[in-house]
Amino acid sequence: MSQLSLDEIAVRLESHNSGDRLVALASLRNVSPDEAFPLIEKVLDDENLQVRSMAIFALGVKPTAQSFPILVQVLESEPDYSIRAGAAGALGYLEDGRAFEPLVRAFYEDTDWLVRFSAAVSLGNLKNPRAQEVLIKALDSKEVVLQQAAIAALGEIGAVEAVDRILSFAQSEDWLVRQRLAEALGHLPTEKSISALKYLAKDSHSQVAEAARLSLQRLA
Repeated sequence: MSQLSLDEIAVRLESHNSGDRLVALASLRNVSPDEAFPLIEKVLDDENLQVRSMAIFALGVKPTAQSFPILVQVLESEPDYSIRAGAAGALGYLEDGRAFEPLVRAFYEDTDWLVRFSAAVSLGNLKNPRAQEVLIKALDSKEVVLQQAAIAALGEIGAVEAVDRILSFAQSEDWLVRQRLAEALGHLPTEKSISALKYLAKDSHSQVAEAARLSLQRLA
């Protein structure tokens, strides 16, 4: 498909066909953030959930000064959990330190696991050491995906103090948990990390073993 012009994108965003609006949003990938924002703004309140979700995501990957306050407002007041989760994820893309408090609030206060998952991932993206307490709490979640997100994020923020805590997942039945652990340990240089990675390098699942080998190379 040929690249749409800004005028063509604007016209498609006004279309009654949600497919046209989705194509228009996808076409913004080669447009500068400042040019993209007024176009994204057109569909932030779209009646179609998929269009709204894509528009929220676009605010994260096409950041402008307007992105942050809009995403925080959506995260804190949007009724639909999937849109709130998208806003939490988009805040991580911004890598804006101001997002720390809203993301922590979302993790503690939101009732939906998907929003809390997105908040945990984004806290890792911010690489703020203050997130350690929140992420360690996430390790106690009954949702395995939240545990995965927390382990990965603790690696992202370089939480060496959390090594003992995350090593308890070395024998998790979920191979993705073990893979996230192997990846995280590659960012946490301690003797215990190296010992655990040598153990995980012999894991029965090939992706876990490969992740452990790559982390050992990183630490070396």
